[in-house]
Amino acid sequence: MANAASGMAVNDDCKFKFLELKAKRTYRFVIFKIDEKQKEVTVEKVGEPSSSYEDFAASLPTDECRYAIYDFDFVTEENCQKSKIFFIAWSPDSSRVRSKMLYASSKDRFKRELDGIQVELQATDPTEMGLDVFRSRAN
Repeated sequence: MANAASGMAVNDDCKFKFLELKAKRTYRFVIFKIDEKQKEVTVEKVGEPSSSYEDFAASLPTDECRYAIYDFDFVTEENCQKSKIFFIAWSPDSSRVRSKMLYASSKDRFKRELDGIQVELQATDPTEMGLDVFRSRAN
């Protein structure tokens, strides 16, 4: 069903890939893009569980907006292994204004389709979603 505000639908594959990441840990990350012709959010790329943070960061285009989910593993101060699911709204300064507006207006509806996001980040350049940012937001 399309969103009245932006007219964006969410492809079912987005929900399936997110559930596989969340429940089965099939992926380290999933990157989503808005297909403007189809007027829907689609899966652009998935990262295998062995993928690194660097693989994830390199998968985001430098001049186009994207949504991304990243499964961040960390160790707590009590030495417990944990993970948190991050939602990243990637909107680089160099992307088109129309694209930024489209991603911004579709974000909340898209996030509602993905039940289980624990932390949200808004990033306009790589420093706003560095590993140090993930670590500080995970605790």
